[in-house]
Amino acid sequence: MRIGELSERTGTSRRLLRYYEEQGLIIAGRGPNGYRDYDEPAVDRVIQVRGLLDAGLPTRIIKQILPCLDKPRAIHFPDATPEMIATLEAERDRMTRRAECLLRNRDAIAEYLDAVREYDSAV
Repeated sequence: MRIGELSERTGTSRRLLRYYEEQGLIIAGRGPNGYRDYDEPAVDRVIQVRGLLDAGLPTRIIKQILPCLDKPRAIHFPDATPEMIATLEAERDRMTRRAECLLRNRDAIAEYLDAVREYDSAV
């Protein structure tokens, strides 16, 4: 698929897709005309990259862990540094705290909606 279709399917700008390619986060083939050509797995890869960026991971770390997100998972890090491990542990812990906060907020909203519905049905 061309870059425009990948952009539409992932909600990611063409500029960002080019940046991801420059950073080695996604790979594009080239057609005879020089246009980028992405395969179907690129859609999932872009979504993974966006999720990891949204979680706060820097692109240099994302590039190192992306092979672990593919299936089958063959986890092997010959170049894992103590800094990378510490960064990943900190990000994992931050994501856990964020997930817990989101769950608390979701539950509070659900309770509010239940109360509003109960009130409306009583009126």
